[in-house]
Amino acid sequence: MKTFFKDKFEYTHHCNQQLIKLLLKNPTVYQNKISALTSHILNAHHIWNHRIFGVTPALSVWQNLEINHLQKIDTENATHSLQLLKQKELNNTINYTNSKGQEYTNTVSNLLFHIINHSTYHRGQLMSFLKLENVEPIVTDYIFYKR
Repeated sequence: MKTFFKDKFEYTHHCNQQLIKLLLKNPTVYQNKISALTSHILNAHHIWNHRIFGVTPALSVWQNLEINHLQKIDTENATHSLQLLKQKELNNTINYTNSKGQEYTNTVSNLLFHIINHSTYHRGQLMSFLKLENVEPIVTDYIFYKR
């Protein structure tokens, strides 16, 4: 199962990096919903990694990130997720408090899957917003990544 997650985090990182490269080529569109959602993807990944590690995150859920910091933050997120896979057992439970102060318990595997799924969901939204800005979106389907 760790191999499954490793592959999906590599896919997530690849797609995020492709998205960031597209934004760097079209910096004028990095505003409003596009900057908010792009930042949110990376912030949430950072936050979940930190929750699993049991340390306080440095980023907040809707913090707007500078476009020139995106690649570094995404790479750090991917590296930390791969470290989690090496250090944590997937069936272990994690107690955490969400951004609204509510306490929850989930398995490491559920949290890791959430990170991947959350990123995929919002990248899809971003492709629609990019189309509205007349920017040709990238293909982020998993099967295209595997071809």
